[in-house]
Amino acid sequence: MSRTRTALLAALVLVAGASGTAVAAVPSADAGIAAIPCSVDYKVQNQWGTGFTAAVTITNNGAAKSSWAAKWSYAGNQQITSGWNAKISQSGTAVTAANETYNGSLGTGSSVSFGFNASYSGTNALPTTFTLDGVTCNVDDGGGAGGGGGGTDPSGRVDNPYAGAKVYVNPEWSAKAAAETGGSRVSSQPTGVWLDRIAAINGVNGGMGLRAHLDAALAQKGTGEEVVQLVVYDLPGRDCAALASNGELGPTEIGRYESEFIDPIAAILADSKYASLRIVTTIEIDSLPNLVTNTGSKATATPQCDTMLANGNYVKGVGYALNKLGAIPNVYNYIDAGHHGWLGWDDNFAPSANLFYQAANAEGATVNDVAGFITNTANYSALKENNFTINDSVNGVSVRQSKWVDWNRYVDEQSYAQAFRSELVSVGFNSGIGMLIDTSRNGWGGSARPTGPGATTSVDTYVDGGRYDRRIQVGNWCNQSGAGLGERPQAAPAAGIDAYVWMKPPGESDGSSTAIANDEGKGFDRMCDPTYTGNARNGNNLSGALPNAPLSGHWFSAQFQQLMANAYPPL
Repeated sequence: MSRTRTALLAALVLVAGASGTAVAAVPSADAGIAAIPCSVDYKVQNQWGTGFTAAVTITNNGAAKSSWAAKWSYAGNQQITSGWNAKISQSGTAVTAANETYNGSLGTGSSVSFGFNASYSGTNALPTTFTLDGVTCNVDDGGGAGGGGGGTDPSGRVDNPYAGAKVYVNPEWSAKAAAETGGSRVSSQPTGVWLDRIAAINGVNGGMGLRAHLDAALAQKGTGEEVVQLVVYDLPGRDCAALASNGELGPTEIGRYESEFIDPIAAILADSKYASLRIVTTIEIDSLPNLVTNTGSKATATPQCDTMLANGNYVKGVGYALNKLGAIPNVYNYIDAGHHGWLGWDDNFAPSANLFYQAANAEGATVNDVAGFITNTANYSALKENNFTINDSVNGVSVRQSKWVDWNRYVDEQSYAQAFRSELVSVGFNSGIGMLIDTSRNGWGGSARPTGPGATTSVDTYVDGGRYDRRIQVGNWCNQSGAGLGERPQAAPAAGIDAYVWMKPPGESDGSSTAIANDEGKGFDRMCDPTYTGNARNGNNLSGALPNAPLSGHWFSAQFQQLMANAYPPL
């Protein structure tokens, strides 16, 4: 899917916005696209009592440009406070958004997007007239063809499926959250639905299956747009480096994966009954990153990961899933891209992008089947570390030399996700891909949250004293002690980021802290045991895991209570 296409239909259609109306002449069908020099999609994505977040996409139908400036005026007292992807200035009610150095090129038929936060009081009416380099544009408010994503590709997909849409609230998770003391504060948040075994397609233990979730999403949808988030997670030899999330299929059972797992999911998603939903699929978390970091002569290698690298079934399986699901026009595939503490090192960063490109072109798939990538799925890496940067040094020693950073090039998820997006485009993915960041458990609030940088005694005291992420080691991943809920789900929060999401439902265990017999194919991983002293993958440190944890995916009340207590932003 190319996500930076001209929305020809959107450029010709004009609709009334939710917060106001725009009036413009619509040319006749034979007037030609050339009669419309540009179109603007202005979307209010989030609005509260004193402010709002907006996303703007400009499509240029005229001559190619090497620089650009868009202008509009407000009828009210809207005041822009911060922006991204454009240099935004305001004088009175008049606003100018000019290109940054990296997005000045705007070819014929090309689009560019930017966003901003603003304050207001009273009403927040939409601007009625936009110009691009002095030429008046027609306005599409997204209620028509594009639906709020800033343009469509030939399949009808929008640029960002989360823009202008509600996101499905899983009633099963919501009920568990609401049953917890204080849980009603977050029980209405949208979370991912995990399809982690064949039986989950039809529902297990009397629970909802895929069709039931999609039917519930249609009921929630109403007349607006609705995103449904699915995690597709049952590769052969799944999670070759973590026993807690081992799967039901053996390393060679690629045929069963295709015919018994992916094909039935694709058949349901392709049902025309669900064509009005925007279906976001997170494709096979942890799989491809394991082939980069846990194979060959590396100290972190495992025989199981070497097997999956040799037989190619991770690459084949991901390619098959992308191909089958990407053929459905309202499905948006996001491939799992690990997290900064996994792939942020120089020797993992570029090789991962190349491996992902290989998988995206396997088994009939192409890069057009990829809407983007998701980082930090079911993990704990802090979204933004504000008390230190990768460029800091203490007494002449770089932050990269601290024990915590350990020569990584990134210190948090957002900087990693934005940089990795650029790397992915450079190896051949479409320039319009977007990133998702799972913020379900990376808030790290509470009394242990630092309020400023650490002491400058050494680079370690500086980093350790200031970092929000309080894990013992960045490789720790199971039911982490001290973690908190992170940023609430929201669309287009930063440049290149399609959304912050809660793909991992808070309160669902990562794995049992002791061995528990089960029929779900889930093993026992010592990284979930709080007494475990570690392995090469976490620098032989304690696991940092909570005690008394149930099997992965099962409700863990103590963890949920901890996540709420340590939420940041606070609840």
